[in-house]
Parts: sequence; structure tokens; C-alpha cells
Amino acid sequence: MRADAAPKVWRGRFYEDFEIGDVFRSRLGRTVTETDNIWFTCLTMNTNQIHFNNPYAERTEFGRALLNSALTLAVVGGLTVADTSENAAANLGWTDIRLPKPVFAGDTLWAESEILDLRESSSNPSVGIVTMRCRGINQRREVVCEYRRTFMVYKRAAPEVQSTFPGTSAEWSV
Repeated sequence: MRADAAPKVWRGRFYEDFEIGDVFRSRLGRTVTETDNIWFTCLTMNTNQIHFNNPYAERTEFGRALLNSALTLAVVGGLTVADTSENAAANLGWTDIRLPKPVFAGDTLWAESEILDLRESSSNPSVGIVTMRCRGINQRREVVCEYRRTFMVYKRAAPEVQSTFPGTSAEWSV
């Protein structure tokens, strides 16, 4: 198989697949909507009117409702999962969170991640520990979110990540 060819079976990245300096850019962007913002704001019981009261938000320096910043962090974090932590066992920490530009309904976000550190777990032989930095970028090429995240990720041979596909002995009928 060519080095740049997609694998026939995608299982996500495991600890052994990372190298310090690897950079991953989300394949997909995600346009955030007013509905996303209202649902997330209500779900988290955030009562800051700048997220859901248009006349109030129009009087602020932004002139319109802001996307809830915790939603921005969640979307950008989610965009990194396919590349970095699909096989994670647990998040260990989120630090240095910065929100340098506002996000509004209708903006589209992408994520870029860089692997900063790797180490074996001293307490669990099934996992390694990965530290990365990540940033969210909007359609205007502005960085809207930056942070560092450390997580435990399974090794390829870990029993927890072996296939659970049930299989079948039935013949195809089409």
C-alpha cells in the first residue's frame, strides 16, 4: 500500500502512531448555528444574556449574540478527536485555554493540533500519555481558540481496543 493511501480499516490512532511534532488538521469544518448556541447555552444553564438575548447583545461591543465559549471549546475539541484521541482512555487535563477572537452563529470552525510530548504510563501498561496543543480557526483564518490537552491513549495491542464487531456467518443476500 502507498504511504499516502487511506487504510482499508480505520481504527484511529494509537499511542505508537504519534511522534512529537506531528501536526493534524481536521478534515472537516463545522458551521455552528444559532440553534447549536441556544441549545448548548440552555443545556449548561448559562444565563449570560450575550448568548441568547439579541437586543441585549446588540448593545455590547460585539453588536450581536456571541457563541457560548464553552461550545467553541467543545466543537474545536471534537474536531480533533478523529486525528488524536479516538482511542483515548481518559482526558487528564486542559490548560492554557485562550479565546482570542469571538465566534458567532454562522462561523465555520476547523481544528489544528500539534503533538508536544509523549510518554509511557507508569501505572497502566495499556496506555501512553500524549500532550498536544490545539487551535480552532474560523473561515476568516482567525484563531478563535487555543489550548493544551493531555490525554491517555491506548496502545494498539491493548485489550480494551480490540475489535467488537460481531461478524456473521450469514451469506450476503444482495
